[in-house]
Amino acid sequence: MHLCTWIKLGMHGEMGYMANHFEKRVNPRKLVDDAKSVISVLLNYFPEKAQTNSASPVISKYAYGEDYHFVMKPMLKELLKYINNEIEGVSGRVFVDSAPVLERKWASKSGLGWIGKNSMLISKEHGSFVFLGELIIDLELEYDELSSKDYCGTCTRCLDACPTGAIVKPYLVDGSKCISYFTIEKTGGIPLEMKGKFQNRVFGCDICQDVCPWNSKVKPLKLHAFEPKSDFLEKSPLDWHALSESEFQTLFRKSAIQRTKYSGFKRNLDFIAE
Repeated sequence: MHLCTWIKLGMHGEMGYMANHFEKRVNPRKLVDDAKSVISVLLNYFPEKAQTNSASPVISKYAYGEDYHFVMKPMLKELLKYINNEIEGVSGRVFVDSAPVLERKWASKSGLGWIGKNSMLISKEHGSFVFLGELIIDLELEYDELSSKDYCGTCTRCLDACPTGAIVKPYLVDGSKCISYFTIEKTGGIPLEMKGKFQNRVFGCDICQDVCPWNSKVKPLKLHAFEPKSDFLEKSPLDWHALSESEFQTLFRKSAIQRTKYSGFKRNLDFIAE
């Protein structure tokens, strides 16, 4: 199994949670009693506006607005409520990257897209700038038989663009070499051999997605929760490096960037500074 091999090779780095609860990852009935169906959903988060100063430290697009966990979970709970209103007695749970669920695999099996060479789920309509979520319920459904055909073809733009060589080969990403891993998940210091390879990324990384042809015509979803604050987009390099802890807490209230905390964010800023 791919996940098992990936973990044995240590490609999860310090993300020990990836090796935990393996049975739950591969068997939804370990998460929901008598589970019969997985309903996969995706939500486009491609922003309408981007950071204006090309010299500023770069924030991953998924973190521009409110933490997606806070946005998607209520939506999925409403969907579960709707199902219960239509079909009484359905039990299930909502998941938004909050439990050991193989979300990309389930989304691919449901026909929402295919898993690309950068290991991201890619939708023909929405590209890869999408959040994934699931409902696992105890109701048997008529399952979609949509195609999840791989449309990457001979393209290797994501592999060629990755500055740290994290995409080892097509469909295999060494998570312990990814800029997102270093700037979000990694504790302590960032290895010096990575100096100069981050292309000014300070939280997360979109490089492999930015170069993907399937994202070239993606239209933004105008969802208020995902809209960035204007001062966030317009900050200069000096503004970022002078950011105080209180300013950090105000600017990134209810943001995914809180995951790295102020100390981690400052570490990242210092690392990319010349």
